[in-house]
Order: sequence, then structure tokens, then C-alpha cells
Amino acid sequence: MASDYIIEEKKQGQALVTNQKNSNSKLLYIESYGCQMNLNDSEIVASILSNEGFNTTQNIEEADLVLVNTCSIREKAEQTVRKRLQKYNSVKNINPKMKIGVLGCMAERLKSKFLEEEKMVDMVVGPDAYRDLPNLVKTVEDGKDAVNVILSKVETYADVSPIRLNSNGVTAFVSITRGCDNMCTFCVVPFTRGRERSRDPKSIVEEANDLWKKGFKEITLLGQNVDSYLWYGGGLKKDFDKASEIARATSIDFSKLLEIVALAVPKMRIRFATSNPQDMSLDVIRSMAKYDNICKYIHLPVQTGSTRMLERMNRQHTREEYITLIDNIKNIIPNCAISQDMIAGFCGETEEDHQETLSLMENVKYDFGFMFAYSERPGTPAAKRMEDDVPLETKKRRLADIIALQQKHGLYRMEQFIGKTVEVLIEGNSKKSDAHWKGRNSQNAMVVFPKGNEKIGDFVNVKINECTSATLIGNKQ
Repeated sequence: MASDYIIEEKKQGQALVTNQKNSNSKLLYIESYGCQMNLNDSEIVASILSNEGFNTTQNIEEADLVLVNTCSIREKAEQTVRKRLQKYNSVKNINPKMKIGVLGCMAERLKSKFLEEEKMVDMVVGPDAYRDLPNLVKTVEDGKDAVNVILSKVETYADVSPIRLNSNGVTAFVSITRGCDNMCTFCVVPFTRGRERSRDPKSIVEEANDLWKKGFKEITLLGQNVDSYLWYGGGLKKDFDKASEIARATSIDFSKLLEIVALAVPKMRIRFATSNPQDMSLDVIRSMAKYDNICKYIHLPVQTGSTRMLERMNRQHTREEYITLIDNIKNIIPNCAISQDMIAGFCGETEEDHQETLSLMENVKYDFGFMFAYSERPGTPAAKRMEDDVPLETKKRRLADIIALQQKHGLYRMEQFIGKTVEVLIEGNSKKSDAHWKGRNSQNAMVVFPKGNEKIGDFVNVKINECTSATLIGNKQ
């Protein structure tokens, strides 16, 4: 999930809090950075620690344990986390009993640096080691440093019921895979989250049903690469060919899983993230078209429009193959929205490569985009074998070109909704006005409209009257 829904303007830590009330006496403050997977992992962590006597709090000064769930996908994310750790330590100077821990991808990558060189934390826990948190917490409470960053071949946390932190009670994340096998040269995720393994579909359906019973109306199926979902009884995806003939014959891929979940909770909206172009099959697209409750939106990262650069990135598809996939999506689901990830200034990128990215964008006209200048990630194949040779100013200019074009295309796509009526799931108050609701349509566009007698969690039909490049504005029908 190298770039799942991360955009620099939105890449801010979220202090997560639940209203859960029980007899727990210790307080946990947990802050999450990066992708949706990290947010869901924080909910898993809160659940595990709840059983150890922790309630969550949004007041850092009163916390017994402070955890930051980290992202290593870009240098800016790591810099932000370091600043937060400095803040935590200033609070710890006032409350010396407070313990500080780092979770997630930075924990995996920088374990010794955090504990030994900088002495910024008491505990370092990798993404596959959250079950060990009770032991690790006891270790730090005894005055010792604690670390577990061992990657697992089997861990999916399928039996852990996440505590829905900072929840609107309407939308929720459900993880279905962990790890990544794709080895894109720019990406650190395979080294921080391990190999791909999928979660038992029965547990996914049970979680979806439980969320529906609790009043949730939309779930997002999560994975570093959801299209790689493959359940054959457990184990790494790379070992599928070694499985028994019966296991292979009865295996469930992502298209089948989508159908299973859609049928299990027919009134629940279903989204998924993130897709990899090389793994998205026509069967997935057909499942989306077949079931009305599967949202008509695909986040389909491409990173560059140049086949030469795609090869350098080890993306396993060409520009032409990507365009064919887009054409197939539009033919099967004409109203499907598509968003992108783009990297400006990857190693060796020429002006011609950059122009090919812009021309691909003109071809697709993405609804949304998540765009970044390349930053070298230590330990990745690109860092080991390629020179980061595009000057920073050139990266910035190319990124500005990409952002400007995406804003143009975003407005174009939004304008197509004017005069039409769309179904909106109300998620809460508009950020700009308590007199308006906000919610999203099937295509993931944010819709704002005046309040009536509706409530959060209702599905309403809204006629769109106007728009910006990011928001649809209308009235309830």
C-alpha cells in the first residue's frame, strides 16, 4: 500500500480516541500517520491494550502510554514523526512515569536508532508484533527498553475486533491482506510490512456483519494491494503453488471475496483500497458492475506515464497495458471514478518522461489525485542501485505541473455531476458550515448540502447544482 490515499496536505497525525467506558484505569494516547492501513492498525492496537487495562484519551498530558503509529513512505512523514517525538518527550519531562512507543513502518526501519542512538522512545514495535504489546508494556513499566519488530508470515489479526477510534459511526476499515510482494524499487513497504498474506474470508464477513449490526453503513476493504487477495487456507501468497490441489481449486481471490461480502451485507456500501494495475483483473471490475452496493470508484496508482520509468520502478506493467485497463474499466463501469498516485522526479526521469505522465493524465482525466515529489527511501532497491539525480527544483516544477493538471481534470469530472441526482451517505457536518451536511457519493466525491430532518448515517438523494474541483454542492431531493 505504498501510497494509499496519502496526500501531503492531508498527511497529518490523528489523535485517536474512543468513548469506550469500562473499569480500565490506565490511559493510552495513540497518534497515527500515513495510510488507512495504519489507522486500522491503531484500532487493533487499542483493542489489544484495552484487554490490558488501557482506555484511550485525547489528552496527552494525562497518558500513561503514548504511541505513535508511523509511516516511512516519504521523508516528510518521518520528519513529522520526529517532531512529534520531541513533543512527547517534552511532556514526559513533566510526567516522567509516561512511556513512549513507536509503532509501524518507522519502527521496523529505524529500531536501533530510536532506542540506542537518539533515546527518544522506550518501546519499538513493528506492524506484525502488536500481539506482543502486553509483554512489551510490562517490560517498559519495569524500567527496561522493549523491542519487537519481527515480521510474520502468518499474522493477519483476523481474530482481533478493532476498537473504532474517533469513529463517525458510519464508515469503517476492514483489513483483508497484509504485506506486499511487488517490490517497486521506490517503496519501503515490503521491507517494513513483509510478504503478502490474506485473511480468512469468514472472519472478514463476520466483521462486516458486526459493523452493520452496530449501525455502520460503509466499509473499506484494506490491503497494501487488495487485488492480490488470495485465500487458500492460509499462508503466504507466494506459496500458493505449493498448496494442495483441493486448496487451489477452492481458493478465493479478490473478485470472489468482493462478491461474498456484497451478498453478506447487501445494504452496506463497500469500497476497497489500494489496487495495483498489474493485479487488477476483469473479474474484479465485473464484480463491481454486478453489485450496486460496491462503490464505483477505484484508486489505481500508476506513478508515471512513461513505460521506461515504469520499468525502472519495477511496476510490472507498461503505459499501454495501463491504458487498456482504464478502457476496460470505463467500458464495463461507465460511471466509475478513478484516482491516481504520481511521483514526480524519480531517478533518471527526463523531461520527455514527464511529458508522458502529463499526456497519460490527459488521456485518463482522473477524478482525484495524490501527487508527490520523489524522496529516496533508505534500503529500497532505488536507493541501493539508482542515483537520485533529478534536481529538487526540477522535481518541484514537475510536481506543480501534475497538480495543476489534476485540478483541471478534477473540476472537469465534478462538472459532469451538475444537474444530476446522486445518492449520498451522510458522514457528518460540513467543515465550513454546521448548517450543511457532508457525505460522499458512490464515486467518492464529497457532497455538501443544506440540513433538513436527516441524520448522520442516512442515505439521501441530492441534486447537484454547482461544484468546485473537490466538492459537489446541491440540495436534497
